[in-house]
Amino acid sequence: MKKLFLLLLGVVIGFLICYFYSADNIKLGTPMTTPKGIITPEQAKALDNAYDSRHDLISDSIVGRPDNRSAWWSIEDMEGFISSAKKQSKELGYDMNGIRVYLGAHESNGYTTVFMVPTGSLSLSEGKVLSAPPGNGDIPGANGLNDGIFGDPPAATYPQ
Repeated sequence: MKKLFLLLLGVVIGFLICYFYSADNIKLGTPMTTPKGIITPEQAKALDNAYDSRHDLISDSIVGRPDNRSAWWSIEDMEGFISSAKKQSKELGYDMNGIRVYLGAHESNGYTTVFMVPTGSLSLSEGKVLSAPPGNGDIPGANGLNDGIFGDPPAATYPQ
C-alpha cells in the first residue's frame, strides 16, 4: 500500500511540475494589436463621400458610365498573396516590409481597379560592410495582386 501511495504521489507531483512548466512556455499566439490607420465607419463614409466628385468626373468625362468604386478579396486570397509575396521577395533578395496599393484601369473594359504590390528594401547578408538604404519601395520583379471582385453594382458606395 505504501508503494502505491508513493507511486500516486510521484505521478501527481510529476503532473504538477509538467503543468506549471508547460503553462509558462506555451505560446498562445501573437497578441492582437490594433494596426495603425484603423478608421471608424463614420470616417470611411466621409472618405467615400469626399471621393464622389472625382468618381462623377471619371464616370461622366472618361468612362461614359458609372465606374467601379471598390474591390473585394477573400481572406484566403489576401493571406495567400502575403505569404507568396514574402517568399518571392526573399528569393529576389529583398526584405518585405509592406504592401502598396495602386489604382489602375482595366484595358478591356475601362473600369477602375485596385492592385497591390509588395514593398521592401534590399536584404543585407550578415557581415556586409556596405548598407542599403532602408525603405519601402516597390520590390522590382515581384508579382502583384489584382482581380478583386468589383462592387455590386460597380458604382456602389460605402457601405455595400
